[in-house]
Amino acid sequence: MKKCFSASIIAAFFAVAGFAQQTAAPAKADGSPLASFTRHEVEDSAKNMVAAAEEMPADKYSYQPTPAQITFAHLIFHAVRANYGLCSKISGATPPDLKVAETDGKDKLVAALKQSYEFCTTTLAKVDDSNLSEVIPLYGSVKMSRAGVMVTLAVDYTDHYTQAAMYLRLNGLLPPTAKK
Repeated sequence: MKKCFSASIIAAFFAVAGFAQQTAAPAKADGSPLASFTRHEVEDSAKNMVAAAEEMPADKYSYQPTPAQITFAHLIFHAVRANYGLCSKISGATPPDLKVAETDGKDKLVAALKQSYEFCTTTLAKVDDSNLSEVIPLYGSVKMSRAGVMVTLAVDYTDHYTQAAMYLRLNGLLPPTAKK
């Protein structure tokens, strides 16, 4: 199981790295390439996920493609929780109390999403690559290196946006990255 999970993380890292090259991540010579990449991913994801959340009509936040899949509202709520959870683990900052639920309306969920990205931007601003190998608690009894949590954050961003893009397309809307 651990080998499968590790192989998945490595494969996802290369996929995200390849995608990052296509999105023209700014080259920064600050001696912390992974931290710089992570900050770029936060910025890029914030732009795309917030635009996707704003694009979806309020009456479609309860949309779910099949009964086995989550609603669009749950996806946005999950992205908010993931931002606070992972960015706090990477930075060591304490996340604020979450004052939003998946049952809240579009306006409250979009505002919470924006705030979660602001939290990530602020708390990751001072993160560098000096302690990438430090093992930190992720959730429950799961522990991972700080570098692994950074990669997990980037992979989550890809996963969340592809889900949002699919939900938009299934409702006849173009995802933000498909628009010129």
